[in-house]
Amino acid sequence: MARAIMLQGTGSDVGKSVLVAGLCRMARRRGLNVLPFKPQNMSNNAAIAAIPGSSEMGEIGRAQWLQALACGVAPTVDMNPVLIKPESDTGAQLVVQGQSRGSARARDYQRSKGALMEPVMDSFKRLRQDADLVIVEGAGSPAEINLRARDIANMGFATEADVPVVLVGDIDRGGVIAALAGTHLILEEADRRMIVGYIVNKFRGDLSLFDDGIAAIHRFTGWPSFGVVPWLAEAHRLPPEDSVTLARRSSPLPAKLKVAVPMLSRIANFDDLDPLSAEPEVEVVFVPPGERLPRDAGLIVLPGSKSTIGDLAFLRRQGWDEDIKAHRQRGGYIIGLCGGYQMLGQSVADPQGFEGAEGRVEGLGLLDVETIMQPQKALREVDAISHAYQVAINGYEIHIGQTFGTDCSRPVALIGDRAEGATSKDGRVLGTYLHGLFSSDPFRARFLREFGIETGGTNYREQVETALDDIARKLENHLDCDALLAAAR
Repeated sequence: MARAIMLQGTGSDVGKSVLVAGLCRMARRRGLNVLPFKPQNMSNNAAIAAIPGSSEMGEIGRAQWLQALACGVAPTVDMNPVLIKPESDTGAQLVVQGQSRGSARARDYQRSKGALMEPVMDSFKRLRQDADLVIVEGAGSPAEINLRARDIANMGFATEADVPVVLVGDIDRGGVIAALAGTHLILEEADRRMIVGYIVNKFRGDLSLFDDGIAAIHRFTGWPSFGVVPWLAEAHRLPPEDSVTLARRSSPLPAKLKVAVPMLSRIANFDDLDPLSAEPEVEVVFVPPGERLPRDAGLIVLPGSKSTIGDLAFLRRQGWDEDIKAHRQRGGYIIGLCGGYQMLGQSVADPQGFEGAEGRVEGLGLLDVETIMQPQKALREVDAISHAYQVAINGYEIHIGQTFGTDCSRPVALIGDRAEGATSKDGRVLGTYLHGLFSSDPFRARFLREFGIETGGTNYREQVETALDDIARKLENHLDCDALLAAAR
């Protein structure tokens, strides 16, 4: 039975996902068989993963996919047994051990989530049978004591599974001493005893300047410090988990190609754009609500969405539909990925109300295709051939709905004998269900030549692997990793 240790945060976006990925790579470099685990994740950034004992595939959070990569293993749904995919401000789709259990309102989920501890523990126990070490990531913060009853994400899981906890505080946002001391103050004694120490994350500058801070935290909490982690610039070379970081990822550097990506309210799988962001001559700009799409963009990418019809209405409220049509009239390129592909068509119909209200809405009309939402969800890894460039594409599909129409006679890719996607007559508007399109180095290289860009053979996956190694080395230098591993039980 593997030992385990859990990282929880004083709040959201304190860097837990990156730290877990880095620690997983650190443990792997030390020769340990290590696996990641997150009991409950809330994200529309989903990945395909194997379902143990089944030939079918399921869904997990994209962060756990990255952490599995850091461990050098194939992802399974046990690594993230509960995935919540927000569909509206008050409701979300619930995925348990990779498979959808329908939608639930937030209040109903909070009342019923205690029953999910059984599949959470089932997955955790299965992982522990196949590893030396399991590194667990919490969600949100244990200081949300109003959610402590029936908790499965933080201290509820830690106490049930008897997993020691390392608390992570983010000094970059300020108030890290108060955040750590305040968490200590308000936790119940049984939960407080689970914490074996803390990490201060995202420090900029001379680390010795925080020596007095370490002393103050110890005075208030009695917890030992495992170290202070400097700002990890390498993290920007990893796929982001949370859309709150997207606006901060835009590069101000001049480039040959500017790619504009509207930040839809239910944006999903936005890491599809990361390989383009990694290209030195490409600037990817995530455009927040209330701002217009830049006129100097050479390419607009409509990303995936958890709620195509809802986000199509959201897009129109921002005036982005007019920006997209003007871009088209100027001869610009447009690509729609998954939900974005559905939006580019003539219409989207949801006769059974899988996304909410039943009905049919008009699309942007830039591709001669129509979409009908259907209950069967496509969940599969894909090996395809680009129809335009005759190069390999390795990706995955994760969507509901079928799209058909005249422009499908000009597919984006061929998956065996099956045509996938659609292209306008002039070749400047493309739509596809394939995630990972730009992760395929040969396709990305050929596509960027349309804009006069030579990539020089950039290997995106190799860049991610290098970033994980660099982060692991920094954690070895700045954390007491021996003490961390010794604290696991």
